[in-house]
Amino acid sequence: MNAARPHPASRRVRLWGLAAALTVGLTSAGVSAGELSGYAFVQTDASLRMKGRTIHLYGIHIPATDRDCHLFHQPPTCGTRAALALEFKKGANFVHCLPTRHHSDGSLTALCRVQGEDLSAYLLERGWAVALPDAPLEYQVLEEIAKKRGFGIWGIALDPSPLRRRH
Repeated sequence: MNAARPHPASRRVRLWGLAAALTVGLTSAGVSAGELSGYAFVQTDASLRMKGRTIHLYGIHIPATDRDCHLFHQPPTCGTRAALALEFKKGANFVHCLPTRHHSDGSLTALCRVQGEDLSAYLLERGWAVALPDAPLEYQVLEEIAKKRGFGIWGIALDPSPLRRRH
C-alpha cells in the first residue's frame, strides 16, 4: 500500500507555520548585556549605522538592486530597494542589535530587531535579501517562500553570481 502524498497547499501551510514558529523563537530573546540599542541610520547598502559602528544584518546577504530615490522625503532618501524597505520598517523606532560577530574593520554582524521583529527575516520574506549558506533554517525557509512567490529580487532579473557573497 502506498502512502498518500500531502496536498501541496497543506505543505505550504506547514512551511509558513514552521517559518513563523522559528522566527518567533529567534526574535523573542530578551535584552542581553552585549546588546546595542538606539537610533540607527540605514545606509545605502542596507547596513545600519549606530553609535559610530556599521552593523551588517545577521544571516543574510543583500544583493545590489537598482537604486531608488525618494526626493519628497526630508532629507531625501536613496538606496537599494532593500535599504528603502528597511528604512520603512525602522521608521523612527529604536533598533536593538545583538552582535554575533565582530570584524577586523570594526563593523559587526548582528541580529537586529525593531519592535520585536527580526530585520533579517523581514527582508527575507519580502525578497530583498538571500539567506547565507550557514543561516538558520527559518531564514532558508523564508527565502524559499519569497522565491516561490516571486517577491523582491525573485521577481526581477539580477546577476546571480554575487548573491551568496559574505560580508
